[in-house]
Amino acid sequence: MTDLNKRKPLDIRRRSIYLLPNLFTTGALFAGFYAIVQAMNGKFETAAVAVFIAMVLDGLDGRVARMTRTQSEFGAEYDSLSDMVSFGVAPSLLMYEWAFRDLGKVGWFAAFIYCAGTALRLARFNTNHEVIDKRFFQGLPSPAAAALVAGFIWVMNDYGVAGVDVRWVSVALTLFAGLSMVSNVRFYSFKDFNMRKSVPFIAIFLLALFFILISSYPPGVLFLLFLGYALSGYVSWLYGFRKKPIAPPLP
Repeated sequence: MTDLNKRKPLDIRRRSIYLLPNLFTTGALFAGFYAIVQAMNGKFETAAVAVFIAMVLDGLDGRVARMTRTQSEFGAEYDSLSDMVSFGVAPSLLMYEWAFRDLGKVGWFAAFIYCAGTALRLARFNTNHEVIDKRFFQGLPSPAAAALVAGFIWVMNDYGVAGVDVRWVSVALTLFAGLSMVSNVRFYSFKDFNMRKSVPFIAIFLLALFFILISSYPPGVLFLLFLGYALSGYVSWLYGFRKKPIAPPLP
């Protein structure tokens, strides 16, 4: 009886619904829904920006929940459903409306591969997050994949390039993002980065330069940033593969 009473408050806490973190999750969900609506209306740049806004809000909800100690099973499930809309359905539909309409089956097949990759990535994360190394993601995170797709559309639209003119590049990029999410390639998670640790003055100066760089040309800098992150996992994999010792031949 005593053990049950001790576990009861924790169970109630984990199953409770907290307003503050779920408010950020709802904001991310709305941004993803808004991106879908704008893509259907042909406002592709607005839709791409909405995906990035969803990514920012998605990054805040978990941190707010940990800071306020309001983590719950409801919040975790709600966050996954929001991610599926904002980083799965919205980018795939955005890319389809922008570049894939004239490709027939190839177009919707590429968009579906990305969407399915997001669903599988989220399902694998939900079942394996307790047993994998917290320092790395297994497969490309869905927000980074969405930023890669939306960033490409944002840059091309900013330069006045129509989706039909780069449709095959778009197919390759979409398939790369979708398949990277379900790969076993490891990507650094930055979860071991300690925000409370003291840093030298130069670190703050470099951080300020980083924000200045982003503000100078947001679509191009953000796209290159997430493209570099998407390639970093493969570079690390190739480097680790080359460093593996070769087994000596059998006598």
